[in-house]
Amino acid sequence: MRDKAIVLHPVIRKAPDSLRSAEASLEEAVGLALNIGLEIAAADLVPVSQVRPATLIGGGKVEEISHWLDAQDPRPALVIFDCPLTPVQHRNLEKAWQLKVLDRTALILEIFGERAQTKEGRLQVELAHLTYQRSRLVRSWTHLERQRGGAGFLGGPGERQIESDRRILADKIVRLKKHLENVRRTRNLQRARRKKAPHPIVALVGYTNAGKSTLFNRMTNANVLSQDQLFATLDPTMRALDMDSGLRIILSDTVGFISDLPTQLIAAFRATLEEVLEADLILHVRDAAHPDSDAQREDVLAVLAEMGIDAKDKRPVIEVMNKIDLVDARGREILNHMVARQETLGEGNIQNPHMIALSAETGEGIDELYRLIDHILTRHHRAHIFHLSLSEGQALAWLHAHGDVLDEHRLEDGVTIRVRLSSKSSGQFAKQFPETNRVGEGHVDG
Repeated sequence: MRDKAIVLHPVIRKAPDSLRSAEASLEEAVGLALNIGLEIAAADLVPVSQVRPATLIGGGKVEEISHWLDAQDPRPALVIFDCPLTPVQHRNLEKAWQLKVLDRTALILEIFGERAQTKEGRLQVELAHLTYQRSRLVRSWTHLERQRGGAGFLGGPGERQIESDRRILADKIVRLKKHLENVRRTRNLQRARRKKAPHPIVALVGYTNAGKSTLFNRMTNANVLSQDQLFATLDPTMRALDMDSGLRIILSDTVGFISDLPTQLIAAFRATLEEVLEADLILHVRDAAHPDSDAQREDVLAVLAEMGIDAKDKRPVIEVMNKIDLVDARGREILNHMVARQETLGEGNIQNPHMIALSAETGEGIDELYRLIDHILTRHHRAHIFHLSLSEGQALAWLHAHGDVLDEHRLEDGVTIRVRLSSKSSGQFAKQFPETNRVGEGHVDG
Protein backbone atom coordinates (compact mmCIF):
# COMPACT_ATOMS: atom_id res chain seq x y z
CA MET A 1 0.00 0.00 0.00
CA ARG A 2 1.40 3.38 -1.00
CA ASP A 3 1.95 6.16 1.55
CA LYS A 4 -0.58 8.97 1.33
CA ALA A 5 0.78 12.50 1.19
CA ILE A 6 -0.41 16.06 0.79
CA VAL A 7 1.55 18.61 -1.23
CA LEU A 8 1.60 22.29 -0.26
CA HIS A 9 3.03 25.15 -2.29
CA PRO A 10 3.43 28.33 -0.19
CA VAL A 11 2.60 31.50 -2.13
CA ILE A 12 4.68 34.20 -0.46
CA ARG A 13 3.13 37.55 -1.35
CA LYS A 14 6.28 39.65 -1.05
CA ALA A 15 8.39 37.19 -3.05
CA PRO A 16 9.87 38.48 -6.35
CA ASP A 17 7.86 37.91 -9.49
CA SER A 18 8.50 34.62 -11.26
CA LEU A 19 7.99 33.50 -14.85
CA ARG A 20 6.35 30.36 -13.46
CA SER A 21 2.84 30.47 -12.03
CA ALA A 22 2.09 29.14 -8.55
CA GLU A 23 -0.29 26.60 -10.10
CA ALA A 24 2.45 25.30 -12.41
CA SER A 25 4.87 25.02 -9.48
CA LEU A 26 2.32 23.03 -7.49
CA GLU A 27 1.71 20.74 -10.47
CA GLU A 28 5.44 20.13 -10.80
CA ALA A 29 5.72 19.31 -7.07
CA VAL A 30 2.86 16.81 -7.39
CA GLY A 31 4.72 15.23 -10.32
CA LEU A 32 7.84 14.93 -8.19
CA ALA A 33 5.90 13.24 -5.40
CA LEU A 34 4.23 10.81 -7.80
CA ASN A 35 7.66 9.85 -9.09
CA ILE A 36 8.55 8.22 -5.76
CA GLY A 37 5.34 6.23 -5.62
CA LEU A 38 3.33 8.37 -3.22
CA GLU A 39 -0.45 8.62 -3.34
CA ILE A 40 -1.47 12.28 -3.35
CA ALA A 41 -4.40 12.80 -0.99
CA ALA A 42 -4.52 16.57 -1.60
CA ALA A 43 -2.52 19.38 -3.19
CA ASP A 44 -3.06 23.03 -2.42
CA LEU A 45 -1.65 26.55 -2.61
CA VAL A 46 -1.05 28.15 0.78
CA PRO A 47 -1.03 31.98 0.88
CA VAL A 48 1.72 33.33 3.16
CA SER A 49 1.42 37.01 3.98
CA GLN A 50 4.40 36.91 6.32
CA VAL A 51 7.00 34.16 6.69
CA ARG A 52 6.96 32.73 10.23
CA PRO A 53 10.46 31.73 11.46
CA ALA A 54 8.93 28.91 13.54
CA THR A 55 6.59 27.29 11.01
CA LEU A 56 6.82 29.28 7.74
CA ILE A 57 3.02 29.43 7.50
CA GLY A 58 0.72 31.02 10.10
CA GLY A 59 -0.40 29.24 13.25
CA GLY A 60 -4.03 29.25 12.12
CA LYS A 61 -3.10 27.45 8.91
CA VAL A 62 -1.01 24.93 10.84
CA GLU A 63 -4.03 24.15 13.03
CA GLU A 64 -6.39 23.99 10.05
CA ILE A 65 -4.16 21.46 8.28
CA SER A 66 -3.86 19.46 11.51
CA HIS A 67 -7.65 19.14 11.78
CA TRP A 68 -7.88 18.15 8.11
CA LEU A 69 -5.23 15.44 8.59
CA ASP A 70 -7.05 14.03 11.63
CA ALA A 71 -10.28 13.82 9.64
CA GLN A 72 -8.73 11.59 6.94
CA ASP A 73 -9.00 7.81 7.05
CA PRO A 74 -6.35 6.60 6.75
CA ARG A 75 -4.46 9.63 7.97
CA PRO A 76 -1.77 10.79 5.49
CA ALA A 77 1.75 9.88 6.60
CA LEU A 78 3.56 12.71 4.87
CA VAL A 79 3.32 16.43 4.15
CA ILE A 80 5.46 17.83 1.34
CA PHE A 81 6.35 21.53 1.19
CA ASP A 82 7.31 22.76 -2.25
CA CYS A 83 9.96 25.09 -0.82
CA PRO A 84 12.99 24.83 1.46
CA LEU A 85 12.35 24.65 5.19
CA THR A 86 14.75 25.62 7.93
CA PRO A 87 15.61 22.90 10.47
CA VAL A 88 13.48 24.70 13.09
CA GLN A 89 10.46 24.95 10.79
CA HIS A 90 10.93 21.32 9.83
CA ARG A 91 10.98 20.16 13.45
CA ASN A 92 8.04 22.31 14.57
CA LEU A 93 5.78 21.21 11.72
CA GLU A 94 6.53 17.53 12.31
CA LYS A 95 5.78 18.00 15.99
CA ALA A 96 2.51 19.87 15.30
CA TRP A 97 1.18 17.33 12.80
CA GLN A 98 2.78 14.16 14.22
CA LEU A 99 3.98 12.95 10.85
CA LYS A 100 6.94 13.20 8.50
CA VAL A 101 7.53 16.45 6.62
CA LEU A 102 9.66 16.74 3.49
CA ASP A 103 10.69 20.03 1.91
CA ARG A 104 11.52 20.45 -1.78
CA THR A 105 15.20 19.65 -1.25
CA ALA A 106 14.45 16.38 0.55
CA LEU A 107 11.89 15.39 -2.09
CA ILE A 108 14.34 15.87 -4.95
CA LEU A 109 17.06 14.03 -3.03
CA GLU A 110 14.66 11.14 -2.50
CA ILE A 111 14.02 10.89 -6.24
CA PHE A 112 17.72 11.07 -7.02
CA GLY A 113 18.32 8.28 -4.51
CA GLU A 114 15.93 6.00 -6.39
CA ARG A 115 17.19 6.90 -9.88
CA ALA A 116 20.98 6.71 -9.54
CA GLN A 117 22.34 3.48 -11.03
CA THR A 118 26.12 3.77 -11.35
CA LYS A 119 28.57 3.68 -8.46
CA GLU A 120 29.40 7.33 -9.08
CA GLY A 121 25.74 8.34 -9.11
CA ARG A 122 25.03 6.50 -5.86
CA LEU A 123 28.05 8.11 -4.18
CA GLN A 124 26.92 11.55 -5.27
CA VAL A 125 23.38 10.99 -4.02
CA GLU A 126 24.56 9.65 -0.68
CA LEU A 127 26.86 12.64 -0.19
CA ALA A 128 23.99 15.02 -0.93
CA HIS A 129 21.73 13.12 1.51
CA LEU A 130 24.29 13.22 4.30
CA THR A 131 25.06 16.91 3.77
CA TYR A 132 21.34 17.67 3.96
CA GLN A 133 20.76 15.46 7.00
CA ARG A 134 23.61 17.10 8.88
CA SER A 135 21.87 20.47 8.47
CA ARG A 136 18.72 18.93 10.00
CA LEU A 137 20.45 17.87 13.22
CA VAL A 138 19.20 20.53 15.59
CA ARG A 139 19.99 20.16 19.27
CA SER A 140 16.41 19.84 20.48
CA TRP A 141 16.11 16.46 18.74
CA THR A 142 17.05 13.54 20.96
CA HIS A 143 16.99 10.93 18.20
CA LEU A 144 16.93 10.86 14.44
CA GLU A 145 13.81 9.45 12.87
CA ARG A 146 13.21 7.62 9.60
CA GLN A 147 16.82 7.00 8.66
CA ARG A 148 17.81 4.22 6.33
CA GLY A 149 21.53 3.66 6.31
CA GLY A 150 22.53 7.28 5.90
CA ALA A 151 20.46 8.05 2.77
CA GLY A 152 16.76 8.67 2.32
CA PHE A 153 13.96 10.13 4.36
CA LEU A 154 11.14 7.59 4.11
CA GLY A 155 12.60 4.57 5.92
CA GLY A 156 12.27 3.20 9.44
CA PRO A 157 13.29 4.73 12.79
CA GLY A 158 16.89 5.21 13.92
CA GLU A 159 18.33 5.24 17.43
CA ARG A 160 21.58 7.25 17.46
CA GLN A 161 22.06 10.17 19.84
CA ILE A 162 22.59 13.53 18.13
CA GLU A 163 26.21 14.03 19.16
CA SER A 164 27.11 10.59 17.88
CA ASP A 165 25.11 11.22 14.73
CA ARG A 166 27.03 14.39 13.99
CA ARG A 167 30.37 12.62 14.30
CA ILE A 168 29.26 9.61 12.24
CA LEU A 169 27.79 11.81 9.49
CA ALA A 170 30.95 13.93 9.37
CA ASP A 171 33.12 10.80 9.06
CA LYS A 172 30.91 9.41 6.30
CA ILE A 173 31.01 12.69 4.41
CA VAL A 174 34.81 12.74 4.53
CA ARG A 175 34.99 9.16 3.22
CA LEU A 176 32.48 9.84 0.44
CA LYS A 177 34.35 12.94 -0.68
CA LYS A 178 37.53 10.88 -0.95
CA HIS A 179 35.70 8.26 -3.05
CA LEU A 180 34.24 10.96 -5.28
CA GLU A 181 37.65 12.57 -5.69
CA ASN A 182 38.93 9.25 -7.00
CA VAL A 183 35.99 9.12 -9.40
CA ARG A 184 36.77 12.66 -10.57
CA ARG A 185 40.41 11.74 -11.17
CA THR A 186 39.33 8.76 -13.26
CA ARG A 187 36.93 10.92 -15.27
CA ASN A 188 39.63 13.56 -15.77
CA LEU A 189 41.93 10.88 -17.20
CA GLN A 190 39.12 9.72 -19.51
CA ARG A 191 38.54 13.31 -20.66
CA ALA A 192 42.27 13.79 -21.20
CA ARG A 193 42.33 10.71 -23.44
CA ARG A 194 39.32 12.03 -25.38
CA LYS A 195 41.13 15.36 -25.90
CA LYS A 196 44.12 13.54 -27.40
CA ALA A 197 41.72 11.90 -29.86
CA PRO A 198 40.05 15.20 -30.76
CA HIS A 199 36.48 14.12 -31.30
CA PRO A 200 34.33 17.09 -30.29
CA ILE A 201 31.98 16.56 -27.34
CA VAL A 202 28.34 17.58 -27.74
CA ALA A 203 26.50 17.80 -24.41
CA LEU A 204 22.73 17.61 -24.02
CA VAL A 205 21.38 19.81 -21.23
CA GLY A 206 17.88 20.92 -20.34
CA TYR A 207 15.06 20.94 -17.86
CA THR A 208 14.05 17.56 -16.53
CA ASN A 209 11.61 15.70 -18.79
CA ALA A 210 12.38 17.98 -21.75
CA GLY A 211 13.19 14.93 -23.87
CA LYS A 212 17.00 14.81 -23.69
CA SER A 213 17.25 11.04 -23.41
CA THR A 214 14.68 10.50 -26.18
CA LEU A 215 16.75 12.77 -28.43
CA PHE A 216 19.93 10.97 -27.34
CA ASN A 217 18.38 7.63 -28.28
CA ARG A 218 17.10 9.00 -31.60
CA MET A 219 20.57 10.27 -32.54
CA THR A 220 22.62 7.28 -31.36
CA ASN A 221 20.19 4.33 -31.48
CA ALA A 222 21.14 3.74 -27.86
CA ASN A 223 18.91 2.15 -25.25
CA VAL A 224 19.07 4.85 -22.58
CA LEU A 225 16.15 5.01 -20.16
CA SER A 226 13.74 7.61 -21.57
CA GLN A 227 10.37 7.89 -19.88
CA ASP A 228 7.77 10.56 -19.29
CA GLN A 229 9.25 10.86 -15.86
CA LEU A 230 11.14 13.51 -13.94
CA PHE A 231 14.87 12.77 -13.55
CA ALA A 232 14.73 9.58 -15.61
CA THR A 233 18.45 10.09 -16.35
CA LEU A 234 20.85 10.74 -13.48
CA ASP A 235 24.03 9.04 -14.65
CA PRO A 236 26.13 10.40 -17.52
CA THR A 237 25.90 8.45 -20.77
CA MET A 238 28.24 8.98 -23.73
CA ARG A 239 28.13 7.56 -27.26
CA ALA A 240 30.14 8.13 -30.43
CA LEU A 241 28.23 9.37 -33.46
CA ASP A 242 29.47 9.75 -37.06
CA MET A 243 28.13 12.71 -39.01
CA ASP A 244 27.51 12.67 -42.78
CA SER A 245 30.68 14.71 -43.32
CA GLY A 246 32.75 11.98 -41.68
CA LEU A 247 33.21 13.94 -38.45
CA ARG A 248 32.95 11.78 -35.36
CA ILE A 249 31.42 13.38 -32.28
CA ILE A 250 30.90 12.22 -28.70
CA LEU A 251 27.31 12.81 -27.57
CA SER A 252 26.79 13.16 -23.80
CA ASP A 253 23.42 12.91 -22.01
CA THR A 254 23.30 14.66 -18.63
CA VAL A 255 21.06 14.99 -15.58
CA GLY A 256 18.02 17.21 -16.03
CA PHE A 257 17.84 20.54 -14.21
CA ILE A 258 14.91 21.80 -12.21
CA SER A 259 13.87 25.05 -10.57
CA ASP A 260 15.37 25.63 -7.12
CA LEU A 261 17.82 22.76 -7.59
CA PRO A 262 19.20 21.96 -4.12
CA THR A 263 22.68 23.40 -3.59
CA GLN A 264 23.72 20.03 -2.17
CA LEU A 265 23.02 18.44 -5.55
CA ILE A 266 24.84 21.10 -7.56
CA ALA A 267 27.94 20.40 -5.47
CA ALA A 268 27.50 16.63 -5.27
CA PHE A 269 26.87 16.21 -9.00
CA ARG A 270 29.74 18.45 -10.05
CA ALA A 271 31.64 15.47 -11.49
CA THR A 272 28.66 14.59 -13.70
CA LEU A 273 28.03 18.17 -14.79
CA GLU A 274 31.72 18.67 -15.60
CA GLU A 275 30.98 16.89 -18.89
CA VAL A 276 29.14 20.06 -19.89
CA LEU A 277 32.15 22.20 -18.97
CA GLU A 278 34.29 20.14 -21.35
CA ALA A 279 31.79 20.24 -24.22
CA ASP A 280 32.64 21.81 -27.58
CA LEU A 281 28.95 22.31 -28.38
CA ILE A 282 25.93 22.46 -26.06
CA LEU A 283 22.46 21.34 -27.11
CA HIS A 284 19.93 23.00 -24.79
CA VAL A 285 16.84 20.81 -25.16
CA ARG A 286 13.57 22.57 -24.36
CA ASP A 287 10.00 21.28 -24.15
CA ALA A 288 8.32 23.50 -26.75
CA ALA A 289 4.88 22.21 -25.74
CA HIS A 290 5.21 23.07 -22.05
CA PRO A 291 3.40 26.23 -20.91
CA ASP A 292 6.35 27.18 -18.69
CA SER A 293 9.03 26.57 -21.32
CA ASP A 294 10.44 30.10 -20.93
CA ALA A 295 10.66 29.74 -17.15
CA GLN A 296 12.35 26.37 -17.53
CA ARG A 297 14.89 27.95 -19.89
CA GLU A 298 15.76 30.57 -17.28
CA ASP A 299 16.19 27.86 -14.62
CA VAL A 300 18.64 25.94 -16.84
CA LEU A 301 20.60 29.09 -17.68
CA ALA A 302 20.80 29.95 -13.96
CA VAL A 303 22.33 26.57 -13.09
CA LEU A 304 24.75 26.74 -16.04
CA ALA A 305 25.78 30.24 -14.92
CA GLU A 306 26.61 28.84 -11.46
CA MET A 307 28.94 26.40 -13.24
CA GLY A 308 30.65 29.23 -15.12
CA ILE A 309 28.79 28.86 -18.44
CA ASP A 310 27.38 32.36 -18.82
CA ALA A 311 27.24 35.27 -21.28
CA LYS A 312 31.06 35.42 -21.37
CA ASP A 313 31.28 31.81 -22.54
CA LYS A 314 32.01 31.69 -26.27
CA ARG A 315 31.30 28.05 -27.05
CA PRO A 316 28.43 27.43 -29.52
CA VAL A 317 24.94 26.57 -28.28
CA ILE A 318 21.92 25.19 -30.14
CA GLU A 319 18.53 25.63 -28.48
CA VAL A 320 16.53 22.55 -29.49
CA MET A 321 12.80 23.20 -29.34
CA ASN A 322 11.63 19.62 -28.80
CA LYS A 323 8.16 17.98 -28.79
CA ILE A 324 6.77 19.96 -31.74
CA ASP A 325 4.52 16.95 -32.37
CA LEU A 326 2.56 18.14 -29.31
CA VAL A 327 2.30 21.76 -30.51
CA ASP A 328 -0.82 23.01 -32.32
CA ALA A 329 -0.78 24.80 -35.68
CA ARG A 330 -0.62 28.29 -34.16
CA GLY A 331 2.19 27.24 -31.84
CA ARG A 332 4.15 25.82 -34.78
CA GLU A 333 3.75 29.08 -36.66
CA ILE A 334 5.22 30.96 -33.70
CA LEU A 335 8.06 28.43 -33.38
CA ASN A 336 8.93 28.68 -37.07
CA HIS A 337 9.07 32.46 -36.72
CA MET A 338 11.39 32.16 -33.69
CA VAL A 339 13.70 29.75 -35.52
CA ALA A 340 13.84 32.00 -38.60
CA ARG A 341 14.59 35.01 -36.43
CA GLN A 342 17.43 33.21 -34.65
CA GLU A 343 18.92 32.17 -38.01
CA THR A 344 19.25 35.87 -38.79
CA LEU A 345 20.07 37.35 -35.38
CA GLY A 346 21.39 34.45 -33.29
CA GLU A 347 25.03 34.74 -32.25
CA GLY A 348 25.19 31.08 -31.32
CA ASN A 349 26.12 31.58 -27.65
CA ILE A 350 24.32 30.60 -24.43
CA GLN A 351 22.28 33.81 -24.23
CA ASN A 352 21.53 34.17 -27.94
CA PRO A 353 21.78 30.64 -29.37
CA HIS A 354 21.17 28.98 -32.69
CA MET A 355 17.68 27.46 -32.69
CA ILE A 356 15.98 24.49 -34.30
CA ALA A 357 12.54 22.89 -33.87
CA LEU A 358 12.08 19.11 -33.93
CA SER A 359 10.42 16.08 -32.41
CA ALA A 360 12.76 13.53 -30.87
CA GLU A 361 9.75 11.19 -30.59
CA THR A 362 8.83 11.15 -34.31
CA GLY A 363 12.17 12.14 -35.83
CA GLU A 364 10.83 15.27 -37.53
CA GLY A 365 13.62 17.85 -37.86
CA ILE A 366 16.44 15.49 -36.80
CA ASP A 367 18.22 15.71 -40.16
CA GLU A 368 18.27 19.51 -39.89
CA LEU A 369 19.84 19.18 -36.44
CA TYR A 370 22.55 16.88 -37.81
CA ARG A 371 23.37 19.39 -40.55
CA LEU A 372 23.53 22.28 -38.08
CA ILE A 373 25.80 20.37 -35.68
CA ASP A 374 28.07 19.35 -38.57
CA HIS A 375 28.24 22.92 -39.89
CA ILE A 376 29.05 24.46 -36.50
CA LEU A 377 31.75 21.94 -35.61
CA THR A 378 33.48 21.94 -39.02
CA ARG A 379 33.19 25.58 -40.11
CA HIS A 380 36.75 26.33 -39.01
CA HIS A 381 38.21 23.07 -40.32
CA ARG A 382 40.39 23.00 -43.41
CA ALA A 383 41.27 20.29 -45.89
CA HIS A 384 44.96 19.35 -46.08
CA ILE A 385 46.67 17.23 -48.72
CA PHE A 386 49.68 15.16 -47.68
CA HIS A 387 51.95 12.92 -49.71
CA LEU A 388 53.29 10.21 -47.40
CA SER A 389 56.09 7.79 -48.25
CA LEU A 390 55.82 4.07 -47.61
CA SER A 391 57.84 4.52 -44.41
CA GLU A 392 55.39 7.04 -42.92
CA GLY A 393 52.77 4.56 -41.78
CA GLN A 394 52.61 6.09 -38.31
CA ALA A 395 51.71 9.52 -39.74
CA LEU A 396 49.05 7.94 -41.95
CA ALA A 397 47.53 6.12 -38.98
CA TRP A 398 47.52 9.38 -36.99
CA LEU A 399 45.61 11.20 -39.74
CA HIS A 400 43.02 8.41 -39.89
CA ALA A 401 42.60 8.50 -36.10
CA HIS A 402 42.48 12.28 -35.66
CA GLY A 403 41.07 13.68 -38.88
CA ASP A 404 38.26 13.15 -41.36
CA VAL A 405 39.72 11.44 -44.44
CA LEU A 406 38.11 12.84 -47.61
CA ASP A 407 40.21 11.09 -50.29
CA GLU A 408 43.07 8.60 -50.30
CA HIS A 409 45.07 7.37 -53.30
CA ARG A 410 47.67 4.62 -53.17
CA LEU A 411 50.74 5.24 -55.32
CA GLU A 412 53.91 3.26 -56.05
CA ASP A 413 56.00 5.39 -53.74
CA GLY A 414 53.40 5.92 -50.99
CA VAL A 415 49.98 7.51 -50.56
CA THR A 416 48.35 10.86 -51.19
CA ILE A 417 45.68 11.66 -48.61
CA ARG A 418 43.21 14.54 -48.38
CA VAL A 419 42.06 14.97 -44.79
CA ARG A 420 40.05 17.54 -42.88
CA LEU A 421 41.64 18.80 -39.68
CA SER A 422 40.78 21.37 -37.07
CA SER A 423 43.42 24.04 -36.49
CA LYS A 424 44.32 22.30 -33.21
CA SER A 425 44.77 18.90 -34.90
CA SER A 426 46.75 20.46 -37.74
CA GLY A 427 49.16 21.98 -35.24
CA GLN A 428 49.48 18.72 -33.33
CA PHE A 429 50.28 16.83 -36.54
CA ALA A 430 52.88 19.38 -37.64
CA LYS A 431 54.59 19.17 -34.25
CA GLN A 432 54.61 15.35 -34.15
CA PHE A 433 55.52 14.79 -37.84
CA PRO A 434 57.50 17.87 -38.91
CA GLU A 435 59.12 16.18 -41.96
CA THR A 436 55.84 15.15 -43.59
CA ASN A 437 55.26 16.53 -47.08
CA ARG A 438 52.20 18.80 -46.98
CA VAL A 439 51.17 19.29 -50.62
CA GLY A 440 48.44 21.88 -50.06
CA GLU A 441 45.47 23.03 -48.04
CA GLY A 442 42.19 24.85 -48.48
CA HIS A 443 38.54 24.95 -47.52
CA VAL A 444 36.76 21.63 -47.01
CA ASP A 445 34.90 21.97 -50.28
CA GLY A 446 38.02 23.22 -52.03
